[in-house]
Amino acid sequence: MDHLVSGAAFGAALTASGVYQPSVIISQLKLDNFHMLQAFLTGAAGSTAIVTAAQKLGYAQLKPRNYSTIGLFAPWDGNLIGGMLLGTGMFLAGACPGTVFAQMGNGVRSGFYAFEGATIAGIVWTGILGPLLHQAQPSKSPAPKPTVYENLGVSRTTAIAAFEVMCAAIVAVCSLAAVGPEAKISPALGGLCIAAAQLTSVVLRRNLMGTSTSLEEIGDWFWGFFKGKVSPQRYMNTVFCAGMVGGAWLLSKTNPAFSQITNVSIDPLTAGIGGFLMIIGSRMAGGCTSGHGISGLSLLSTSSFITIGAAFAWGGILGLITG
Repeated sequence: MDHLVSGAAFGAALTASGVYQPSVIISQLKLDNFHMLQAFLTGAAGSTAIVTAAQKLGYAQLKPRNYSTIGLFAPWDGNLIGGMLLGTGMFLAGACPGTVFAQMGNGVRSGFYAFEGATIAGIVWTGILGPLLHQAQPSKSPAPKPTVYENLGVSRTTAIAAFEVMCAAIVAVCSLAAVGPEAKISPALGGLCIAAAQLTSVVLRRNLMGTSTSLEEIGDWFWGFFKGKVSPQRYMNTVFCAGMVGGAWLLSKTNPAFSQITNVSIDPLTAGIGGFLMIIGSRMAGGCTSGHGISGLSLLSTSSFITIGAAFAWGGILGLITG
């Protein structure tokens, strides 16, 4: 029940913030509208404060995200290449691995096609690509330390303060630009809703939010069915994401203004390919825009900064190229 309630809080938060809408995601990557960036950074900053308080109080022990390697050129090559695939999928599908579930709860048609592609990706990753990459020889380069503050040689407190100030400054500058009709509440307030969902997850589950692992769980069930080795323990993230669909649906039904969709033409094949790529990229990187983004950044994980930076930078390049 804790996973279901936490997921419902996140799905409702994504709906209230408006960042689940394909038009918001695509316009952000095209640098036409900074709605998503404002909500994302506010959510990450709020999550950082929550995580810091939970750890100082001894309520939850939350470790920074590990690096992900595919054995090509660096201990973090999986974060970089996976992040680029994630950004490509986001641009094509107009979705992130987490917003897909909010899109389905709100009846966004392209979200269902993206989920189909994501499900296929989970099966391919679990049974074929993941095991193949795990056999790759790790890079001989020494892995950097897991957190930004350790790599910079500064205190954790200093790094947290700098991150919070950076987020606040960027949000303040972006707030000077107009937002689209998708914003039923201010993007910053939407970001605080996302942070509140993180608080719900920490209080109820003593764990942080993440969504792309649910597709890996589905892949495990698929292959386990044929091998007769279905693992009943691997279900928590899937329940969390089911809660996201329910939370988004409930908010949209009780307040229809949040489900007024700004139409963006995404054909089924493009949405499906985008869903496939963003899950392959997320699993290669060890997390997505919620796991690495909202949660990983709040722990100041270096791998998360690499992954999310690569996703938004590469997605932005695609947005500029395609106009």
